[in-house]
Parts: sequence; C-alpha cells; structure tokens
Amino acid sequence: MVKFRGWRFGSIALLCALAVVLTNCSPHNSTNSTSGVLIYAASGQPTNLEPGNVTDGNSLIVHNQIYNRLIQFKPGTTDLEPSLATSWSASKDGKTWTFKLRNGVKFHDGTDFNANAVKFNVDRWWDKNNPNGFRNAGKSYEIWGQIFGGYKGGPNSLIQSVRVVDNSTIQFGLKQPFAAFPTAIASAYFGMASPTAIQKAGANYGTPAGGAVGTGAFVFKGWQSGDRITLEKNPNYWKPELPKSNQLVMRFVTDSGARLAQVRAGQVDFTVELAPDQKAEIEQDQSLTVANRPSFNVGYLGLNPSSKPLSDVRVRQAIAHAINKPTIVQAFWKGSAQTTPHFLPPSLDWATSAKLQDYDYNPQKAKDLLKQAGFANGFEIDLWYMPVARPYFPTPKPIAEAFAADLQVVGIRANLKTKDWAAYLADRNKAPGYPMFMLGWTGDYGDPDTFYYPHFGPGSTTDLGGWKNDRVIQLLNQARATSDRAVRSKLYAEVDQIIQREAVRLSIVHSDPLLVQRKTITGWTPSPLGTEPFEAIAKQ
Repeated sequence: MVKFRGWRFGSIALLCALAVVLTNCSPHNSTNSTSGVLIYAASGQPTNLEPGNVTDGNSLIVHNQIYNRLIQFKPGTTDLEPSLATSWSASKDGKTWTFKLRNGVKFHDGTDFNANAVKFNVDRWWDKNNPNGFRNAGKSYEIWGQIFGGYKGGPNSLIQSVRVVDNSTIQFGLKQPFAAFPTAIASAYFGMASPTAIQKAGANYGTPAGGAVGTGAFVFKGWQSGDRITLEKNPNYWKPELPKSNQLVMRFVTDSGARLAQVRAGQVDFTVELAPDQKAEIEQDQSLTVANRPSFNVGYLGLNPSSKPLSDVRVRQAIAHAINKPTIVQAFWKGSAQTTPHFLPPSLDWATSAKLQDYDYNPQKAKDLLKQAGFANGFEIDLWYMPVARPYFPTPKPIAEAFAADLQVVGIRANLKTKDWAAYLADRNKAPGYPMFMLGWTGDYGDPDTFYYPHFGPGSTTDLGGWKNDRVIQLLNQARATSDRAVRSKLYAEVDQIIQREAVRLSIVHSDPLLVQRKTITGWTPSPLGTEPFEAIAKQ
C-alpha cells in the first residue's frame, strides 16, 4: 500500500511561492483579501451554473450564492425553513403538495419571481420535450431523474403534474405519497433561475459566456475560466441586512497545499477540502481557525457490472476483500474518518442492518473468489480517479494508488486514469463507462433517501451500465410512501444487505471534511450537506 506523505513548508515565503506556481497566481491576476471583499478558494471550478443540471459540490457552492430555492436548510443543520416559499402542505392522501410563495421577490435582472417562474424552472428539468431545456445541446438534468424517479411521461416519474394555482401558489401532483418531498425539492440543485435570462442566453445559460441570474444574495459578474468567479452584493436582496460582504470572489485552486498556503498568506479568507494531515499545520498558525464540516457523506469505489470481468458478483466481492479499507482510511484520513459496511453515513444508522458485517481484508479469499470466477491469473482493468479533491476523497490519486497496490497482490492489474472534472462526471454515464471508478456523495437532505435513491433507484445507475435490482427499487419506493420510522428502518435494512452483497458501489469511507478560515471572518456555519450560502459571513 502506498502511504501518503503530506507537504510541509518552512516559511510563509515558500508557501506563497508554491501558491503562485500551482494556481497561476501571477501578479497580474492576484486578488488581495481586503475588507468588504470575501475570498473563497474552491478545489476546482464549477461544471456549470445552471440549476438542475449539476451534481458536483464545486458547482453547488456557487449556486448557493446566486440562487434561492423554494425551501432552505437552517444553518448547520438538515432542518427545513422557508425561503422563496413561505409555507407548504400536503393533501390528505399525500399525493399533492402545495407551496405558498413569497411576494415581492425579484430576480437580479429585475423580473418578478412568481409561480410561473417556478413552473418554468421545473418544466425544463422534468419535461424532456420542453424547448427551454435545450437538451439538444447535451443538457440532461440527470439529478432530477435520480431523485424523482424519471421524467414527464416516464413510468417511474414521481411527479405527475406541476400547476400554477395563482401568482403566489404552485402545486405538485405526485404518483404516490412521498413524505420527504419538501426536503428533496430543497436540495441545492433546484435553485430558481430567471426565465427571461434563460430564454435570452439559450443553451449558453450557466456558462462563462451565458452567465447566471437568480434571486440570491450575490449577483454574477464574471467567470474567468480556470481562475475565478466574481460575484457582487445584491442590493435588492429580500433578506434584510444581507449579504454582509460587498463582493465575493470564488477562486479555483486544485491543490490543497496551495489553498492552505493562500489562506496563511492572507490571499484567501477561507477554504475547504484540505488533507487531514494539514490540520497540525493549521493549528500552529495563530491567524487561522480549524473547522470541520459535520460528516454526512460516503466515498465509494464503483464496480461497473457491464464491464466483463465485473459482471460476475464473485469478482466484485473479491475486490472488496482485496482492499484493506481500515488501513487505507487510517493512513489517508488520520483519524478524521471511519469505514463501515454501510453506504449510509453513521448519522443515519437507524436505517442500516445491525447484523451486516463488512468485507474483511483477506487476499487469499479474494484469490479464491477470482479462481472460482475463472480469473485465477487475475486480469487488467482501468481504475479511474477524480482529478480534484472532494470531501470524501481529499487526495484522490494517492488513494487510488493504494487501491491499485492492494489489487496487485491478488493479481488484478489496475491502470490509473483520470481526466478533467467536468468530463470525468459526464463520461462515466456514456457507454461503455468506467469499469472501476472513485466517486462519492454528500447528502442533499437529512434522510436515507438522499443516499439510496440517486444511486440505486430507477434511472440512477447509468454509470453502472444500467444495473438494477427490482427488490431494491421496490423497497425504496415503499420507504418513500410512509413516514413511519420503524417501518422505514426495516425496509432500509434490507436495502443495506442487498447492496452490500451486490458490491456495485463499494463503501470505502465516511469522512469529517477539514476546513479552515482566517480569524478575521465571522458568520461561517458549515453545513453537513456540503455547501452553504455565504451571505452571513463578514470580514473584520
């Protein structure tokens, strides 16, 4: 197994020099962290700024600044509170949800937010034939299908209708009861964008050229690809006395050492997704404060059954026995993470199977399973790893190298591959996909459904060659239809057992992501959901 060795720097000067080299921070494009200008360093740039058409955290963190959703989460929690909707209620049969909307809210372009604007946004996500969805330009709105079971007219679509009752009332008709519908629609994916701006920009909406227009605390001003996004205070924001900053600069710094270097040098105010072994370095700097995001994630290894060697469950189980998860997690997360047999994070353990045992590290058993499957001499396979740090995999390449080293012991020769982040996400869903790949998930709302349905529900396994288990889908739909926690616990426990046995998404880690801020800023409350608005952050 390859051990990770973190960088250590001897002086502020060297730190700054490294930041310049790794992030192209030459004098002509540097930004000083001055009062009123809040500077955040992300681990990479967004794939796009179009609501409903992203799944990655680097996009959603920007969305959270530009857009509001119908419902939002209380800071630092998974509890709901009003946003663009002031109230919501379900019919007696649980199949109709009605949302009352906030009056007087305007988009950044001066147009009105109302029920027609909500329907416009939802229709383009839900209806594959809606011309404003611009699907002919390659837009897929993948996450809508993953969470809500499909699209308009499809056999598994949860949503059956979207109706404007009046200017301030929108109503959703569902195929079956879904108790968690308000929490699902509150997910960071579903910000409300200006219909006028979308129609004006067309298929370019959400790109550096097309811009982004919401109702949120900050207004889009520019996107320098590969460097930064610049946002400015919304002077007409509907929340009193917010935002606290006049300008928000969101820089893209892929290397965690460079991100920390810039924070220490005062070039950046706060950042995320640092390597666990950087914590000691942060604690030694009196100008910095360590922060941890509450753990609500999973990092997993995808094993695509449509790839010939992995079509046999014995091969997938052999890989599970070949990887020394406890040793790898200890080596790379330094005690700030845990490995379990469950796809759900520990905070949702009420929905797991108490009798489930993890795959033990057992190279001999792995070899025996490979022999039974007809691969006594092993095989060669591509292993894809992300090009950017994520909360669940803060150092993807060294972790991938550790996986490959363990697999080599049992005769599986893994070729490590990666590509640009946007392409990495998109191409995994294009046939034939990736045989083995690293990916992960931070929950979007405080329910097991947010982990299970987007990964094992109808239409959510394109990256697994369309693999599906009818019993899992049945159980997930039954769990959606009831609010009885005891009933749901039994249903989810069976799901837990099936997906662990099938080993198509092998749970590796549940991490406590490491964050850092300068002591000159206040009001930052990291969310367990992975991203949050920065509207309440102030710089002294």
